[in-house]
This record gives sequence, C-alpha cells and structure tokens, in this order.
Amino acid sequence: MLLWAAGAAAAFLRMLAAFIAMWRVQRSSRPFPDDGLARALAQSLGIRHPVRVLESLPGGMPMTFGLLRPAVFMPPEAAAWSEERRRVVLLHELAHVRRGDVATHLLARMALSLNWWNPLAWSAWREFLKERERATDDLVLNAGARASDYAGHLLEVARTMQSAPATAWAAVAMARRSQLEGRLLAILDSGVKRHVPGRMAALAATLLAVAAVAPFAAMRAQTPAQQTTAPKVDDTVGLVKLGDQARQQGHIDEAIGYYNKALAAVGDRPETAAALLYLGISRYGKDPAQALDYFERAQNVAPPGPLAGPAMTWQAMVKQHREGEAPAAESLYRTALAVEEANSPEAALTMEFLVHFLREQGRVSEAEAMEASASEIRKAHVAQLSPKRQATVQALRVGSGVTAPMLLHKLEPSYSVEARAAKVQGTVVLSVVIGTDGTAYDVQLRKGVGYGLDEQALDAITQWTFKPGMRDGMAVPVQASIEVNFKLM
Repeated sequence: MLLWAAGAAAAFLRMLAAFIAMWRVQRSSRPFPDDGLARALAQSLGIRHPVRVLESLPGGMPMTFGLLRPAVFMPPEAAAWSEERRRVVLLHELAHVRRGDVATHLLARMALSLNWWNPLAWSAWREFLKERERATDDLVLNAGARASDYAGHLLEVARTMQSAPATAWAAVAMARRSQLEGRLLAILDSGVKRHVPGRMAALAATLLAVAAVAPFAAMRAQTPAQQTTAPKVDDTVGLVKLGDQARQQGHIDEAIGYYNKALAAVGDRPETAAALLYLGISRYGKDPAQALDYFERAQNVAPPGPLAGPAMTWQAMVKQHREGEAPAAESLYRTALAVEEANSPEAALTMEFLVHFLREQGRVSEAEAMEASASEIRKAHVAQLSPKRQATVQALRVGSGVTAPMLLHKLEPSYSVEARAAKVQGTVVLSVVIGTDGTAYDVQLRKGVGYGLDEQALDAITQWTFKPGMRDGMAVPVQASIEVNFKLM
C-alpha cells in the first residue's frame, strides 16, 4: 500500500506541476493576432462561450488548456503560416474545446495516476489519446478541410513544433510523433465513417454496455448447481466464431482451443462442421488419418452448402496420396464440384486441387482446361471483392508528365491454409488504380496462383498506402501493376 501510495502521489504531484506551468504560461501570454478567424471557426463548431487564443513560447506545439475558461495556444511562428494552415490548426484546437477534451484528459490522467502500476491502464491511456485525436481529426474533416491538405499541415506542424513534457500532463497538444503515422493513415482513408454520434447514439451505447455486462454479473451470481446446466447451441456457435476470429488473426493454437471446446460441448453437429473442417486442415500433413477422420465427420454433419464440398475436397486430398485410392479421390473431387455452387471460390479451390491430381495422373489436357476455368473464377472473384469507385477522372498511365505512385505503407499478405497445405508458391500480378487519396481500387487479376492466394494479395494491397501519382503538381489517379510474391519459408 505504501508503494502504491508513493507512486500515486508522485503522479498527482506531476499533474499539479503541469497545471502550475500552464497557468504561468497562460498569464504571461499575449493575445494571438488573428482572433477574428478563431471566433468565426468557434461559431461554425457551435461553441457558444468565448475561447481565448494566446501566443505560446516560440516553437511550441499548438495546444488547448483550461476547464472553465478554455484557451488555445498558438506559437508566434503561426503568424507567418498560410491562412489555410492557421485555419486547420485553429479548427483542430477548437474541436478539442467543442468535445471537452481538457476535462476528459484530466479524468483519464487521474485514473492513470491511481492505476499507475497496471500495464493495462497505460495501454488504455495510449488508446484513449489515439482515439481522441482521431475523433478530433474527424471533426476537422467534417468542417470542410480537405484530407490531403490537412494531413500535410499536420505533418509539418509535428515536424517543426515541439511539445514540452512539463505541460503534457495538463494540456491537450495537437500532435504526438509516436501516433502520427496511424493518424495520417486514418485521415487519408476515404472509407472511414466520420459522422459524429448524437445524444441518442450515446444513450444507446450506454444501454448496450449495461446489457452486455448484466449477463456476466448474472453468471457470477450463479450457484455451482446452476452452472452445471448443459451448454446451449448459441454458446457453441459463439465458440466457433471466436475460433474463426482467432484463426483470421493468425492465432492458430487459440483457434484450435476454441474449436475443441465447441466439440466437447455438443459434439458433432451442423454448428460445429466448420470447426471439424479446420481441425482436419490443421492435422493435414501431420497426421493424415486423423485429418481424414475430421473431414469425414464434417461431411456427415455439414448441411448442403458451402462446407459439404470442401469437406469432400480435403478427403480427396488425403486419399490421392494413398496407394490404390486414386479412383476414390477423383470421385470425391467430382462429387464436391457437383454440390458446390458454380463459379464460387469453393469450386475454384476444388478445381485447383483436381488439376494437381490430373497432372499426377498424366492427364495434361484435362488439367489445362480445368485450370483455365478455375483461373476465370478467381479473376471474377477478385474483381467482385475489389473496392470500386465512381471515376470522375480517367486513370492515367505513368509517363508524359505523369509520375508513378510511391509506396508508403505495406502490409504483408497472409498465406492461405489451402496454399500452405498444397505447398504452393508463386507470384500474383494485379492491375490496380492508385487514387488521389493514395489507396488502390478497381483491382483486376492479371496472373493468379490460386488456392486463395489471389484473394490474400487483394486483401493486402487494398490496405497499402501510396503517395499518389502527380501531373503538373496535382494528384491524379494512375494505373499500376503490382506483383505480390508468395514463398513458403
């Protein structure tokens, strides 16, 4: 207790010192010259009380301070900025005033000071700062600021201005360099919904939070006798969904744990067909007999639909490598194609596995025809999944005064479980348009690898960020070709 009290006291003393330092800065500051612009912007944001705009120390980061009488601090260098930069910086700081961020900053700091020993509290603090700045950025963009211009001004302010550590515990600064990359990506992401929730949305969120917590409170209040009731099917579906989510995030062992819990709860049922299928895939290549058992169980409980075909396809994968079972493997492949929806990704995967089987059997012409069909399905699927955009300006090609886009942020694609099981490697070639916001859209598959890797490549590059191509100093949409290499380690 003494150790906790010492840490909490040190944190509160630091907060007090920060408030005293800001109070001194506020008393010694003079009014900022461009006060009329600040008043107009405050009115546009619906701020009814007066907000003072003061000059801070030279080189200081723009910031907001004050609970009852909020003030915005601008560096003296701001007088030499362009009117547009002064406008967006003032708009950002006034958005903090509009949101009451100084008060929530103080409350969050107090909570952090009381829980200084808890790493989760520090993680929550960092997330709070990040989400607060993104919400403020959304207010600025909703007020009419152009995303690319705003991002440029924010980057320049963060590069040239410094935030004093002594005041960071009391004031809300415009930018932190550690969070700048994420903010810029969010600002330039045209797909982000930036509308501000109203009072009804806040009330609904509160009611949902109460509704979410109440069942857990009831579960804690149960007696041991009450806790022995049999699990419900809804609980099992939830376990399977948790497993799917963990698998998509790359947490394979965690996903397998959820799937095994679902099976232990209710056994083989239609609700656990997906769990059986993935458990079989996880054992493929390690224990073929156990994998085959999982696939057969998945087929037995899977209703007619998207899981029955893959269950038979994976059975065929196991059987084709067993001596004397090639006819059974081909029969399973053909049956899977019959039950799968035509031109679906599941049908394309079955075709790709069957192509490999036919080549092993020396039936090259059949394999080539089926490979072409699978390739057309993949191309159509990639085009269907690709982000679309109503083109106001035709995409240009690099050359004749048009510069090529430059990659700024890259996300490595994931390897599909099907490709890993089949030990497939290769290069996916995609034709894309890089828009003026630096994101890719209208993606077309030019050369595919199949086995789910084409879709993985699409998913990755639509999350990449580019510096857009330029012509005559203006950003323009540019056609580009991107190669994504997949190689097993």
